[in-house]
Amino acid sequence: MIDLKSQTPEEMTRTLKDMGEPAFRGKQVFSWLHGGVSSFDEMTNLPKSLREKLERTCILTPPVAVRKQVSKLDGTVKYLWELSDGNCIESVLMRYHHGNTVCISSQVGCLMGCAFCASTVAGKVRSLTPAELLDQVIFTQKDAGLPVSNIVLMGIGEPLDNLDNVLRFLELVNCPEGLNIGMRHISLSTCGIIPGIDRLAELGLQLTLSVSLHAPDGETRSKIMPVNRAYPVEELFAACHRYFKKTGRRISFEYAMIDGVNDGDWQADLISEKLRGMPGHVNLIPLNDVVESPFKPSKRTAAFQKRLESHGVTATVRRSLGGDIDASCGQLRRKAMEERKGV
Repeated sequence: MIDLKSQTPEEMTRTLKDMGEPAFRGKQVFSWLHGGVSSFDEMTNLPKSLREKLERTCILTPPVAVRKQVSKLDGTVKYLWELSDGNCIESVLMRYHHGNTVCISSQVGCLMGCAFCASTVAGKVRSLTPAELLDQVIFTQKDAGLPVSNIVLMGIGEPLDNLDNVLRFLELVNCPEGLNIGMRHISLSTCGIIPGIDRLAELGLQLTLSVSLHAPDGETRSKIMPVNRAYPVEELFAACHRYFKKTGRRISFEYAMIDGVNDGDWQADLISEKLRGMPGHVNLIPLNDVVESPFKPSKRTAAFQKRLESHGVTATVRRSLGGDIDASCGQLRRKAMEERKGV
């Protein structure tokens, strides 16, 4: 079966021509799919014979919102989507003064094993297809009735562990015939997959790269982020410098503040030293309490920020959104999994 929605307009046109259809049908089908139809029957300007042919030879995998939670505090909306194979993922719609941002997942579960993250509790099941990545944006926008202007790949999963599909998604979401969301409105977060960072640098995409740093020293980082054993933090900093030199794009470093683990002054000093010569931005994240995790939120976030700033490093504290609706990554999926198991 053909996954039409993962195809570019040119590929879709070739697919339709191979079916004996005129070239303009490709553009029609592309427009329908990116408009959020859930079935070929909804493509009302196509002949019935073509709709039946598409039904027989192609697949659509629209997600179903099995749970939707809306924050009473700030209007943040969290979706638990059920995919065509029964697996679940999460997306979060956040409203800012500069527009609406959707945070999407790149995988079902996560292989990376970060000790403070709920996404990785049950491990990785599989990677998402380009269509499944795209559908999170399309169906969030459709359900909310609000235009999405910004995308962050910071949900469940490691985007650079699914890089080929993520790159195809970026191409599709950037299509003028589709959602037409520019690269400068897209952020991609990685825990530090160095080959993926180097590949992004070579491609020169104008997106914002966010690196989940969480500790500047190898000993601490290896304890909380197993990926550090494969890609040591010293090599990660070197890759970030290469990325900046190649692209000229400032990197955002995500840093979850963990009490007594990564919040020492010496660690702020080390971050400042490693970022020298590269205009990085450190985004300090108040830690979310995860039931399975022994880690607690730091009480030194303000002092840590001040220490970084004293070295000339730009540091901000992330504003927490959706705190009353399990809006942090992986929490809603984990609860749904427990309910299914009867826990």
